[in-house]
Amino acid sequence: MSNHQKRLSAPNAWPVERKTETFTVKADAGPHGDAGVPLLIVLRDVLGYVDSRKEARYALNQDNVVINGDPVNDEERPVGMFDIVAFDEREEFYRVFPGEGGRLALTPIDEEAAQSKLGKIVSKRNVPGGDVQLTLHDGETLLVDDGTDYDAGDSLVVAGDGSVVAHFEYEEGALVTAVEGSHSGEIGRVEEVVVTPGSASNNVIASQEDVPGVSGDGFETVAEYAVVIDENFIEGAEAADGAEESAAEGDETDDGGDGE
Repeated sequence: MSNHQKRLSAPNAWPVERKTETFTVKADAGPHGDAGVPLLIVLRDVLGYVDSRKEARYALNQDNVVINGDPVNDEERPVGMFDIVAFDEREEFYRVFPGEGGRLALTPIDEEAAQSKLGKIVSKRNVPGGDVQLTLHDGETLLVDDGTDYDAGDSLVVAGDGSVVAHFEYEEGALVTAVEGSHSGEIGRVEEVVVTPGSASNNVIASQEDVPGVSGDGFETVAEYAVVIDENFIEGAEAADGAEESAAEGDETDDGGDGE
């Protein structure tokens, strides 16, 4: 396996400039799999807090960067959907949220919201001892005494100690966001789940008519891309869109200045 990652072939979710240099950092093994973005890209290319890998390593060795409640010292550690990235000394807290075009964006949140994170249940199974194991989208596993109320597709809000703070069912009327595909970042309410016969993915039809702060005719996406979210995420999504638009305007200005 190659130890290098070319910018041009980097996943679409990575918020990196494609034509400035040939290579960028490659994500290490960890949560989120291929969907994870290396922490160095978040610190250098998104936030601009460091200018090089060396500066990132120094900051990380000071335990200045915390992800989901744990200090991180690996600049290649993957960061992915709904992770909480905190800078305690700066008193800054961010939630990773899907942006337009499938690119990951950082949404500013308050310290209280940063104490827990959202996770989509992708599977559940019985384990020895009678407990039920829930596997979340980022690979995290939770053990619960009774898994009757939980199903694949539901979302959980999980505290730093692994306890379940809130549970959102995947059902008609649920508020969802698309995390991949052409509708990535859009928010709507589940109007219908279209079950497809055979091995093909089911589709989710979402309406946007009664979603506060959201305008549109609705959208349709595959079930794997839909994640049930809390009402509080709507405000965060608007903030992420605004930040992304500002970044896009800045990129256009830079390109013009370089004469490209």
